[in-house]
Amino acid sequence: MSDTDGKKTLGLRGGSRPGNVKQSFSHGRTKNVVVETKRKRVVVPKPGAVKSASAGVSAGDPSRRPGGISDAEMERRLKALQAAKAREADEAAQREAEEKAREEERDRRRAEAEAKEREEREREEALKAKAEEEERQKREAEEAARRAAEPAPAPEEANRGGGAAKAAPSSPRKVDTEKDREQRTTRGKGRDDNRRSGKLTLNQALSGGEGGRQRSVAAMKRKQERARQKAMGGNVEREKVVRDVQVPEAIVVSELANRMAERVGAVVKALMQNGMMVTQNQTIDADTAELIVEEFGHNVVRVSDSDVEDVITQVEDKADDLSPRPPVITIMGHVDHGKTSLLDAIRNAKVVAGEAGGITQHIGAYQVKTEGGQMLTFLDTPGHAAFTSMRSRGAQVTDIVVLVVAADDAVMPQTIEAINHAKAAKVPMIVAINKIDKHEANPTKVRTDLLQHEVVVEQMSGDVQDVEVSAHTGQGLDNLLEAIALQAEILELKANPDRAAQGAVIEAKLDVGRGPVATVLVQTGTLKQGDIFVVGEQWGKVRAMENDKGERVKEAGPSVPVEVLGLNGTPEAGDVLNVVSTEAQAREIAEYREKAAKDKRAAAGAATTLEQLMANAKADENMSELPILIKADVQGSAEAIVQAMEKIGNEEVRVRVLHSGVGAITETDVGLAEASNAPIMGFNVRANASARNTANQKGVEIRYYSVIYDLVDDVKNAASGLLSAEIREHFIGYAEIREVFKVTGVGKVAGCLVTEGTARRSAGVRLLRDNVVIHEGTLKTLKRFKDEVSEVQSGQECGMAFENYDDIRNGDVIEIFQREEVTRTL
Repeated sequence: MSDTDGKKTLGLRGGSRPGNVKQSFSHGRTKNVVVETKRKRVVVPKPGAVKSASAGVSAGDPSRRPGGISDAEMERRLKALQAAKAREADEAAQREAEEKAREEERDRRRAEAEAKEREEREREEALKAKAEEEERQKREAEEAARRAAEPAPAPEEANRGGGAAKAAPSSPRKVDTEKDREQRTTRGKGRDDNRRSGKLTLNQALSGGEGGRQRSVAAMKRKQERARQKAMGGNVEREKVVRDVQVPEAIVVSELANRMAERVGAVVKALMQNGMMVTQNQTIDADTAELIVEEFGHNVVRVSDSDVEDVITQVEDKADDLSPRPPVITIMGHVDHGKTSLLDAIRNAKVVAGEAGGITQHIGAYQVKTEGGQMLTFLDTPGHAAFTSMRSRGAQVTDIVVLVVAADDAVMPQTIEAINHAKAAKVPMIVAINKIDKHEANPTKVRTDLLQHEVVVEQMSGDVQDVEVSAHTGQGLDNLLEAIALQAEILELKANPDRAAQGAVIEAKLDVGRGPVATVLVQTGTLKQGDIFVVGEQWGKVRAMENDKGERVKEAGPSVPVEVLGLNGTPEAGDVLNVVSTEAQAREIAEYREKAAKDKRAAAGAATTLEQLMANAKADENMSELPILIKADVQGSAEAIVQAMEKIGNEEVRVRVLHSGVGAITETDVGLAEASNAPIMGFNVRANASARNTANQKGVEIRYYSVIYDLVDDVKNAASGLLSAEIREHFIGYAEIREVFKVTGVGKVAGCLVTEGTARRSAGVRLLRDNVVIHEGTLKTLKRFKDEVSEVQSGQECGMAFENYDDIRNGDVIEIFQREEVTRTL
């Protein structure tokens, strides 16, 4: 069938084709968009079908129905048409319901907004009316006061001007009220317009803010607050608050702004106007800060960094507040003279057994109660030379010194040191002549030796008490305690227990389970659990306290030694403990002290002139160093070891302590030791597992010691190994040149006669001409007749040739010597 028959029933007229669509946007913007349009499909029925449809013939009539459509198909099409119409009706109803709901929501929101605006307006009008009423009352009061101050007018003047006078007061109020009403109406309109223009409506929110960026809620509130203040009587400027600003030596810009309560940007701007390009995190000096503070109209209070310590007040106690306190007794004397044994006998304890090698390594603090009921506090200081500084600190906190001298050994070097410490501290002394039970004991010699050091005992007609005791048998102990009690009674020791505590650190250590622990002797006041304190460069809060028997105590009064837990770090032995009121104060004081100590160390280590720098550099070049790391169990031991290390060495070799600390050897210590090729010396401490593994991997040597002498000796031997060996020369012979020969392939050969000693080929030789050394070297050949020999005896002739030297003449003398290396020790 061809297209020209007209028999085709369906067809598409034209396919898709391009077209242009013009889009419009807000603010008059438009845009042309190219789109693709598709034409609608057109159904072309047969001519007979068109006629029957136009005539309105029933679709059910088969004779009038379009050709090719069955009854079932026609039924299906009618049902589809009815379903489509029903669906369109439902959708239209649904759309109408949704539109109605949206309209109701908009009306509700509009009503809410209007009610809110009306409420706001009423509130503002009420506030304004109140302000106007107050202003009116104020004006009336002023007018009444003014009228009362004016003189009363004459009767005729009052009668004549009565009408005007009556009308006068009311007319200004009337005019003002009308004027205010007019201004209020004008302001109200403008405010309503502004408020409406600033409100965020539902349409604006849904349209995504086509009108540009909207103002925030906070900005709207600020605007309303400004409008309210303006309505209540104008824009009143806040009165500037003048502050006292503390200005230290250096201050950060942001901190300065904070102290002045000014904006940081304003302070930075002021600094830039003064020619300083700084940011808020930079530091400025005190003079610049003072200039800025004055520019902002505040008062400057210049303070120093050290002013942070002013919170530690030294209060003079009143005589009424003082109570008797136990005396603090320090046991001093030479090594192995029986100090700790004597204290053991007094305490009935065994302390010596716990000390390595029977030598006291730490300062111990103990309290003893006598038979008479008096409490005594004893400090046991180590006696050997390494602990001089520890003994010095012991003497500074003590009231009475008991000088222990062995009756069989008399006065020794550390005994003299103890006497000097006691004299320097101006502390009374009691001499305990110990080991009196020994057969070779000679107490008279002890008393006589003490006379040489200006210690005159009572038996020698002096004022120093002396007691003969035996720690082994207990002889004379009662007499010693009696002497101590008598001396304490003479001193009349008192302290105020009802004030902030102050004490001295006797010893400090880093305990594995408890952290930093300090043995503190309370000197005045009462130290309580929970007190915040600062001690040296550390601070803390008393978490717990233990007495000398290991019992937990809640507080410690004057002359009571306790172990304090709760420090943030290990303090130095000898540091002073002060209780402060707040953690902030304690932290600030500790940080200032740490900074000051760091600056002091830096200043001590820095050379001040170029000459000193050059001298130090030259000295370092010529000096060998043995670097070591020291870790000890307590601070006093570490300090004593460091002092002993500083004494080892000479102008060629020195021991340099890279780091000394308290506590176990850690991985950090091993890393530092590896970087410096240094051994680690552990005194009564051990390395933890990770540190041991790291040390094994990296080849770092860790040595453990429990007696200080062994450690010092080992370091001394190691430092001696760095000393260059001493070269000594032994002269073994002389030879005189009698003839000089020229030998082909060898050069000049000297025919010599050995005049003294022996000539050896392995020895060194010098060529002397007129007793002046002109060459020093080695022999190339040593021959007797034609044979090479190792040595030639005195009186025999030989041939000699020098290595790389030919300037030899008849009559020259050859000096033969041998070099020997001698190992040096420190």
